Amino acid sequence: MMEALNESDRAGRDAAIRAMLPLVPATGWTARTIAAGLHAAGLPEEEASFLFPRGVLSAIAAWRDLTDREMVAAAGDVSALRVSARVRALVAARLALIAPHKEAARQAAALLALPWNAPAALRGAARTADAIWVAAGDVSDDLSRYTRRATLAAILAATLAFFLHDESEDIGPTLAFLDRRLADLARVQRCRRPRKKAEAA
Repeated sequence: MMEALNESDRAGRDAAIRAMLPLVPATGWTARTIAAGLHAAGLPEEEASFLFPRGVLSAIAAWRDLTDREMVAAAGDVSALRVSARVRALVAARLALIAPHKEAARQAAALLALPWNAPAALRGAARTADAIWVAAGDVSDDLSRYTRRATLAAILAATLAFFLHDESEDIGPTLAFLDRRLADLARVQRCRRPRKKAEAA
């Protein structure tokens, strides 16, 4: 679970994460990087055990949490868009936020890909998918809620993998990849509707 913090502690953690990101390409996601980030944020190194109780995994989860919140703010009001366009706008905002820290994202993805870190990776993916759907206006509480989030988590994972391997100067190719995945999903959903109607008849 992402540790619940009060506003002041979360602001301090956010500041430490922002200070860490430029360091990660050289020093990796390590205790040394966490200590340097805390120092740069004006926090004592002893705060590491409170703000990042699981060490590096907590730091990566905190970056994801920060990006989830910044993504919603960066996307702005998406209520006038179709649902698929809302999701697209939110994912695009997220990619734009990650782009300046691509190497940090690569190293985070490599750590989360280790088998023993799978639970942390799944929790993070689920939280991000939920944040996007909530921001897109989804308030369902039936089985479709979980289906939507699982499907989006898979699309996000594929899109991030494409992005991290793409050497383009901008996120254009990644957005084109995302558009294809969303179009595939829309086609599958259209095919399901007539079948459901036939079964109900």
